[in-house]
Amino acid sequence: MPIVHIDLVEGRSNEQLRGLVKDVTKAISKNADVPEERIHIILNEMKKDNYSVGGTLKSDEK
Repeated sequence: MPIVHIDLVEGRSNEQLRGLVKDVTKAISKNADVPEERIHIILNEMKKDNYSVGGTLKSDEK
């Protein structure tokens, strides 16, 4: 039973998240020979105030 953790900065629609988990599930099933119903995906969405790249908070970017 694969368990996949995906960390994302907030801001994607439910439609985008649905597409993401569908595509990731299919890729894991194909490449790891695991039935799709056995694949678990955990999405962690971070607030832009809680994520930084190069010393700049994502919330400070324009």
